[in-house]
Amino acid sequence: MTTSHSDALVLFGVTGDLAHKMTFPALYAMAKRGILKVPVIGVAFPKWSLERLRKHITDSIKRSGGIDNKPALKHLLSLFSYVSGDYKDPATFTALKRALGNARRPAYYLAIPPSLFETVIKGLGAAKLAQHARVIVEKPFGRDLVSARELNRAALAVFPEDSIFRIDHFLGKEAIMNILYFRFANSFLEPIWNRNYVASVQITMSEDFGVKGRGAFYETAGCLRDVIENHLFQIVALLAMEPPCGRDFGAVQDEKAKVFQAMRSLKSDDLVRGQYAGYRKEPHVAKDSDVETFCALRLFIDSWRWEGVPWYIRAGKYLPETATEVLVELKSPPQKLFADSAPKTGLANYLRFRLSPGSAVALAARVKLPGKEFVGDQRELYLSEEEPGEEPPYERLLSDAMAGDGALFTREDAVEAAWAAVETVLKNHHRVRPYKRKTWGPKQADVLIASDGGWHNPVQSVWVSRKKR
Repeated sequence: MTTSHSDALVLFGVTGDLAHKMTFPALYAMAKRGILKVPVIGVAFPKWSLERLRKHITDSIKRSGGIDNKPALKHLLSLFSYVSGDYKDPATFTALKRALGNARRPAYYLAIPPSLFETVIKGLGAAKLAQHARVIVEKPFGRDLVSARELNRAALAVFPEDSIFRIDHFLGKEAIMNILYFRFANSFLEPIWNRNYVASVQITMSEDFGVKGRGAFYETAGCLRDVIENHLFQIVALLAMEPPCGRDFGAVQDEKAKVFQAMRSLKSDDLVRGQYAGYRKEPHVAKDSDVETFCALRLFIDSWRWEGVPWYIRAGKYLPETATEVLVELKSPPQKLFADSAPKTGLANYLRFRLSPGSAVALAARVKLPGKEFVGDQRELYLSEEEPGEEPPYERLLSDAMAGDGALFTREDAVEAAWAAVETVLKNHHRVRPYKRKTWGPKQADVLIASDGGWHNPVQSVWVSRKKR
């Protein structure tokens, strides 16, 4: 392991869609802040000239928000060089070694299809380019437990674990980081953050659009693989983990891994899979497709803190809103001292994390209404909101990886434990249930959570109006 900052960044897949949409804008943001000072070497198969690559980068910056700092863009473009070649050809890695020159601690960013991860990693090892280096791998980390283990074995054969940075851009979002901070920076939360006071936890990630022409990809993934096993499970880990012994990334990763290891394996009846009307007519989608565009599940974490508390997770496309939200519902007071203090319908006290759009934390508590009668209403206490100018996820994650800070990345044991929790239902599940567009999924998802009061549906307009006040 090297604790020094990387002295070069190698971007495999530099001509691809991910680099164009995400990586170049992140590098531009780093250049504007003056923190990108090392050579950047693009590697890809097309025989592009350096001039064409620079035009490609400039187009990306224009599309992502415009060029507002010409000196920074000029500096960014000056850092780039280009190596063209087949990832299976040893000559490509020989050319890369020449391009690296005196760099001894490069960071290799694999913005390439997962099927090529192992090929590139082995190529780096064979060319003796891995010593003192780091490798940054994009999700997905496999598509099941077996493939995740194979990928981990291949990576660990070339790089030590603490030099492997598995990117999940969700973890770089300010709102996600705020969960960790809010939990352990506030003493009032710890006494009630357990099975004795928490009735259930809900996590919803909804999108009001479909697969947007990515039918071929979705046919190989589905909602469970695409966002739940990785993005939403990471949120579960932050909410459910024990306090780490320190703020260093190893301590945080230890506690997150324990959550995944304590997850009870899902059974087919714990899962409702849905498919929006018209999905089978999307380009490159099978006419009899059983791939889910919506998924709802009931999860249990068999730990001392969370034994018996249900965690309800759902995600889907063509739902009424685009939003991601967490709702932690507390148990009602043990004695019904006031007629309305333990409502038979509606929510008891709860804590709500709004993760997108915007970022907010709110606490719902009952307050008495004016008058002689002891009658009240539940009101939200608004605690925080997103500040303008926050660091974009990819900028933060690339900066951290090049600095060797693994706090916002996932570790081998956590990746495999998360896949183990869903391994059974990846193969053994009920068929998808159809649902109409702009609804909250199939009715069977409501049955899944009926005993715990039903789903809370995020309403974007409430939070937008609140931010305008």
